[in-house]
Amino acid sequence: MREEILINVTPQETRVATLENGLLQEIYIERVKNKGIVGNIYLGKVVRVLPGMQAAFVEIGLERTAFLHARDLINTREEGPALQQCDPDMNISALVTEGQEVVVQVVKDPLGTKGARLSGQISVPSRNLVYLPESEYVGVSQRIQEPETREALLDMLRKQRDELGVKGGFIVRTAGENAQLEEVRSDMSFLVRVWEKVNARKQDNSAPALLHASLPLAIRTVRDLVWQKVKKIRIDSKETFELVSSFARDLMPDALERIEHYPGGRPIFDLYDVEEEIQRALQKRVPLKSGGYLIIDQTEAMTTVDVNTGSFVGQLNLEETIFKTNLEAASTLAHQLRVRNLGGIIIVDFIDMGVEEHKLQVMRTLERELSKDRTKTQVNEMSQLGLVEITRKRTSESLERLLTEACPACDGRGIQKTAETTCYEIFREILREARQFDAEKYLVIGSPDVIELLQEDESMGLADLQDFIKRSIHLKAEPSFNREHYEVVLM
Repeated sequence: MREEILINVTPQETRVATLENGLLQEIYIERVKNKGIVGNIYLGKVVRVLPGMQAAFVEIGLERTAFLHARDLINTREEGPALQQCDPDMNISALVTEGQEVVVQVVKDPLGTKGARLSGQISVPSRNLVYLPESEYVGVSQRIQEPETREALLDMLRKQRDELGVKGGFIVRTAGENAQLEEVRSDMSFLVRVWEKVNARKQDNSAPALLHASLPLAIRTVRDLVWQKVKKIRIDSKETFELVSSFARDLMPDALERIEHYPGGRPIFDLYDVEEEIQRALQKRVPLKSGGYLIIDQTEAMTTVDVNTGSFVGQLNLEETIFKTNLEAASTLAHQLRVRNLGGIIIVDFIDMGVEEHKLQVMRTLERELSKDRTKTQVNEMSQLGLVEITRKRTSESLERLLTEACPACDGRGIQKTAETTCYEIFREILREARQFDAEKYLVIGSPDVIELLQEDESMGLADLQDFIKRSIHLKAEPSFNREHYEVVLM
């Protein structure tokens, strides 16, 4: 497996693409105007407590108040302090009160109309470790599965924590599987210094206040995504290259030789066809190599995926054709979820299969491909109707929500009224106005196609309406109007 990371930097935004064998796997975008805040630590002020929802709204200085649930205040790990060990079902009113200042961390960016999601369980990550300053828990990433390795890492953590006299808990990240003693010791000292700075800022500020900001996207990428299988990290900005190199030199020297500056004249995303992949990821229709296709439709409540055979007719029989299409769709879907950063509930409508073994193979393929995803996913069994429910953790906006907005003509419906429908709405509006006001004449302003229809196919209806209200009706085409936009002006 050959993985590369491309980092494209402009004054307005930073974009990171991860490639596997030359194929785009994930895209991360951070814009100066809408910088992600996941990982930021704030001193917030509770402005409203909602016992019925077991939650509180917290002011942290953003446009909308942030959301804090009771379970995100309670640490259910074993060795937590007394307050953190309370009953998970405890009422939110027993944990926080209105006006109280709380130290919280953002775990989800604001999404759509929803404010940021907060947690009272603070964690500060480094290259190899995650520091839990308000817990005594010591653990190892679940991705590190070798029992002997896990036990050795746990033993190293406990000894180093005791030797340094550090309070708090630690978790070894996946990237720290092969970390040496000095690296773990260095990370511990670094994380403790970060937390000391957070506490110092807390003493010097009143809520709402930012106590600690997460690292820029380029540096986070190198810290979190640089595994042994990553061969190259190419950065097209000299300034960012030097910044990332300096970070790697201090905290992760093993990655330094893999970081390189790309000085080419051709944009780095164009060179690797990433721009085309991004554009394709914004389309609803996803073609399959066999000739079939997926239709991916993202809504407010969930994302639906429909699998179709399309032009693929197979060579043996209908059941084999359907089976091969579903197999390819399962693999392609897992890839699309990563590229598009789709989260929440995803419902997949596979083509109905009559053979149970085929269903099992499709599900195994889907689960295997989803296991490659760095984001937590869960797959439920296929229903009798061929539907599969997937949940994927959502911490930031999807690619579609980040790069697009609702169409002003159809308001995001994906459809618009016919010109004929708008004509009849205009007729009804004129009748409504005629009953209420005594105008000498009326002027209808509408889109060119609506006005054209009124002048031609609907001209007889317009003439009948003029006779009925005994007033003249004049028409004016306005190119800037969409088909559903019109005005009836009294003159």
